[in-house]
Amino acid sequence: MNKILLIGNLGRDPEMSYTPNGVAVTKFSLAVSRVSKSPTGERQEETQWFNIVAWRQLAETCNTYLRKGQKVFIEGRLTTRNYTDRNGVERMALDVTATEMEMLTPKSAQTGSPSFVGGRTDESDDLGDLDEHPF
Repeated sequence: MNKILLIGNLGRDPEMSYTPNGVAVTKFSLAVSRVSKSPTGERQEETQWFNIVAWRQLAETCNTYLRKGQKVFIEGRLTTRNYTDRNGVERMALDVTATEMEMLTPKSAQTGSPSFVGGRTDESDDLGDLDEHPF
């Protein structure tokens, strides 16, 4: 089973585009923080960044309602993709393909957005289009 559940804050506004076949794809980064105590008892925070990719209707929902800084719940699966960086070096990236999203930022802290917008897609994504839309 390949499933990941994340709660974090958007690191940037979502960016939506369309594949050559007209399929909507939205990408954004998500910061997930974990607080722990050091051996000396000091509070320390560790943040991991995830690249999130949403497809079709969920992509449109994310693009419409999500903004940098908002807290969201993302359910999805891990996917890998290969790309060539600016220096011509082949690299591999790990992305989260979102299957569900729930906004967690309270309505009072949002600007003109509803307090909850959820989305789920059971359609398989077109993985061939990932190479055409690197982060």
